[in-house]
Amino acid sequence: METNVNFRRLFSLTLPFFIATIAVILRVYSGPRIIDDSYITYRYARNILAGNGFVFNPGEHVMGTTTPFYTLILVMFSLPLGGKEANFPIISYLLNSLIDGGTCLLLYHFGKKYQKTMLGVASSLAFAIAPFSVTFSIGGLETSVYVFLLVALCYTYIQEHFETAALLAATAFLTRPDAIILILPLLIDYIVTNIFYLRGKDGIVQKNRFQHIFRVTLIFTIPCAIWFSFAYFYFGSPFPHSIIAKALAYHQPENSALVRLLQHYATPFSEDQIFGKWGIAAGLFLYPSLAFFGGIQFIRNTRRSIGMVLFPWLYFSVFSLANPLIFRWYLTPPIPFYFLCIFMGVITILEQTFRNLQVKYFLPQVLSPPIQTLFTIILPTILILPAWQLHPSHGPDRLAPGMAFIQLELHYEEAARYIKLHSPAPLSHILIAAGDVGVLGYRTNAKILDTVGLNSPETLKYYPLDKKFYAINYAIPTQLILDYLPDYVVTLEVYGRYTILKSQDFSANYRLIYKIDTDIYGSNGLLIFEKGENSH
Repeated sequence: METNVNFRRLFSLTLPFFIATIAVILRVYSGPRIIDDSYITYRYARNILAGNGFVFNPGEHVMGTTTPFYTLILVMFSLPLGGKEANFPIISYLLNSLIDGGTCLLLYHFGKKYQKTMLGVASSLAFAIAPFSVTFSIGGLETSVYVFLLVALCYTYIQEHFETAALLAATAFLTRPDAIILILPLLIDYIVTNIFYLRGKDGIVQKNRFQHIFRVTLIFTIPCAIWFSFAYFYFGSPFPHSIIAKALAYHQPENSALVRLLQHYATPFSEDQIFGKWGIAAGLFLYPSLAFFGGIQFIRNTRRSIGMVLFPWLYFSVFSLANPLIFRWYLTPPIPFYFLCIFMGVITILEQTFRNLQVKYFLPQVLSPPIQTLFTIILPTILILPAWQLHPSHGPDRLAPGMAFIQLELHYEEAARYIKLHSPAPLSHILIAAGDVGVLGYRTNAKILDTVGLNSPETLKYYPLDKKFYAINYAIPTQLILDYLPDYVVTLEVYGRYTILKSQDFSANYRLIYKIDTDIYGSNGLLIFEKGENSH
């Protein structure tokens, strides 16, 4: 008997680390499949290490990244690994892999907190293998750090470690500003709870409680105030310039964000890979219902859970109403919380059903764990696995999520190599215009005219364009190119189909020197134009 107890205890202690190890191994084995936006952050980090300052283009103080904290993390880790010559893609993907392992440990401990081990096992394992968590971890984005901070924030808040929670809240906010969607409900809960706590208490308790509130507030506001002060004086604004640029440059159909989010929330385990549209239709009812029941159970257990339970739905509401262009990595932050609520709903329903069946049919208790395992671990894993590919069509020939698509980035790598080989002038002296600037900027180190405007505020006056110029959700303004006359224009054909490619003035000043065959976004190739000698 004692041997069995010791074995169970050892199994309980090692299981979370086993799941975390699975998460790390999957990501490391998949290899880096770096997304274009990640290279923007790498270029900022490299310029800091090179002594050029927190800039994308040296001499231009523009905050084109929404993740200052992750940029500084890369700077810190790169210092002993080559400084400005460090391999940022490798550093970021390995760092992200380890951090995702930490997120799995936290999710497991959520189950322990609520005395439901199966909840922790299911949530951490689902996160470990979910395509949306893996893709943007190996994609080099800040998403892994951001999700870890959000999960850690909720965990420490529920544990009532408010000072730690305040520091995590500030760090998450400086990693991505949409962390405010989680921070606000936690803040409201914290303030309301303390207001009610103060009533009817003696003066000493009231004073101590007020001091505690003040201390927690300072812990959150001081890091934010330091960054905002720096950003205001260095960049001229405390807000990322990229937020404004995306709102102006991209042309979005009405309710497109709502439709994309509905699809995402209906298929948390990639059901569409097996069942197609029927999977989406069924999931629209099934998973929100399970998450609702699970959320109620969380709140009944601990009222402090309310912020965590509300976060996926607040996130859904904010992005649906704002209707931005939904980049795939925007869909990752709610996932761990959605998993927790769904699995809590499944476990609660199964426990209640099993109790009723026990009373009616005298079922043995030993049947309960296998049934829970089937619905919380085996079935979700079976649903997720088809979203992985043993041999991806491009990039490293290793097991990876099918959505880890980097073909466009590989095309830009080729474009960067071509310009480096054929440019008659030193790369530091040329100007390249492009709408996707990450790979080009990082690989060429040339000055970049960001035609979307994330890192080039001078482009904003050319937006918004008339709807007739859009073949998809983005188009390059012709006048922008004619006014600045960059040495090279690198663009997908679809970006310029109804603008520069229809312009006689553009044709008079530029000649097509290289075409990379691709049909991405319905484009007829990735095109490289060079400015003519007689351009004016």
